[in-house]
Amino acid sequence: MKLNKTGFDDLLLIEVNFFYDFRGSFFESWRENEYKKLGINEVFIQDNISISKKNILRGLHFQKNQGQLVTVVHGKIFDVAVDLRPNSKTYKNYFSIELNSKNPKQLYMPPGFAHGFCVLSDLAIINYKCTQYYNSKDEGGIIWNDPSIDIKWPLNDHIISERDSSFPKLGHNYDRICT
Repeated sequence: MKLNKTGFDDLLLIEVNFFYDFRGSFFESWRENEYKKLGINEVFIQDNISISKKNILRGLHFQKNQGQLVTVVHGKIFDVAVDLRPNSKTYKNYFSIELNSKNPKQLYMPPGFAHGFCVLSDLAIINYKCTQYYNSKDEGGIIWNDPSIDIKWPLNDHIISERDSSFPKLGHNYDRICT
């Protein structure tokens, strides 16, 4: 396992030990003692699976005090994390990376980040390990194309839910969640 810095405090990119042969592939997606060595001391209490078709864009979502470890189990996505921590030097900036199942890497987002992705393959299955239980009262979102963030999404023909399309621009409701 190898840790890569992202330029954002506590936002970590993890290269897992990936094994592939004629039978298929194998990797450990979570091993507490190894991740603690990387500085991830969170307790994960909920796992979520997202299954999405090509061109689906989800996000930008956030949940109060929730950290996430994102792993693509199948397919390929363009993944985005937006720093909403007011005291961070990367506040209102975003990190993006292509994550896929052929060369798996994991993105660890500590509490205080909004998350979104768009699907580049025909189908993508994503696993989220979460440090807090889902609570609808603690969630929020930012519009995916907020010009103040200016995310360079790789596709132009996104399919976006009505809910995600109706999120406000940055600054409307994130402060009650991330402070």
